[in-house]
Amino acid sequence: MSQFRTTSLRIACFVAFTVLAGVVALEGKELPTDACTLLPATQASKVLNQTFGSPSRVWAPVAAPGTARGTDCKYRTQRGGELLFRIYVDPSVDVAKATFTKLSTRFGPNKTVDGNWDEAYFDARHGLHVRKGKARYFLRLNPLGTDADQAEKQLKSLATSVAGQL
Repeated sequence: MSQFRTTSLRIACFVAFTVLAGVVALEGKELPTDACTLLPATQASKVLNQTFGSPSRVWAPVAAPGTARGTDCKYRTQRGGELLFRIYVDPSVDVAKATFTKLSTRFGPNKTVDGNWDEAYFDARHGLHVRKGKARYFLRLNPLGTDADQAEKQLKSLATSVAGQL
């Protein structure tokens, strides 16, 4: 009887661990300690056809009262151009979704963007706002250049790469 209990306990622990691991996996991957590594300067340079230096890292402003503080990764060119990659990780998907929805009203009119994320849009100034799981991030190129459609395609390409790592 004792061996039966031990075996049953082992099976129960295995099942519980497997279920717990699945739940954790559904929450998404953890971000690296340095969020800027999600978008290497070499990749930004290649996609945007400009040479960007390594990003400077600073805390991003709180997007709304009671929300998480994020990270700003600023990539600069020698000519003064800048790519901003701002990322926040909220405590839950529900908080991220509510914050994303609330903030979207501030940047309109918005143009919905399909991709490998939960939701995304280009704002009126061609900044790309993305939510995937409990992560929210933003990409903006300054100056945008003379071809806004091409710049949007390039930003979408970078956002797709970031989303693939989350």
